[in-house]
Amino acid sequence: MHDPKNTLILIKKEIQEINPNSQLIVVTKTFGMSKILPIIETGHNHFGENKVQEAVEKWSTIKKTYPKIKLHMIGKLQTNKVKFAVQLFDYIHSVDNEKLAKKIADEQLKVNKKLKIFLQVNIGDENQKSGINKNNLDQLVSYCKEIELDVVGLMCIPPADINPENYFEEMKKLNNDFGFTELSMGMSSDFLLAIQHHSTYVRIGSSIFGERT
Repeated sequence: MHDPKNTLILIKKEIQEINPNSQLIVVTKTFGMSKILPIIETGHNHFGENKVQEAVEKWSTIKKTYPKIKLHMIGKLQTNKVKFAVQLFDYIHSVDNEKLAKKIADEQLKVNKKLKIFLQVNIGDENQKSGINKNNLDQLVSYCKEIELDVVGLMCIPPADINPENYFEEMKKLNNDFGFTELSMGMSSDFLLAIQHHSTYVRIGSSIFGERT
């Protein structure tokens, strides 16, 4: 029988052994609160969601009950959902254009809240994936500084079915070049490799909860 709590402990131990400063984001998309609550009750605080509407329904009340929870928006964020995202989330990992950055900055001002922002890089130049081309990153970083977004690092999802090591190495270098301290990369299949390349936030869901239905 799959036990999410035991799996969580094992994964955290593996992460600690490589880099004690790396954080595990438990990805809870499509899983109900009955599965998530036992994880919250272990004292784990970092959780990730892909869709704003699902997150609002699931987390609005729970976050008031457990104020230490940090919620990460890790999916594609549409500008028409930014208002709700800013109110609920603490981190956004998927900013990849100036229009979205500006909308977040405007909404933050309205509610007097500062989120931590990751810029998503399309490190494999894949047409079907979100993320800014690495050659245009300079411009987006400068723009985010102008509008006073708190950009803490870069994020990527490397191409599937290819050894991600070269992509992780490239992301590490880009992150260092910009002087960022945080780096968001690594999922269930490759998180240990990502941490070896200085990832400070890894995003793991199905390995903890079991396969999504």
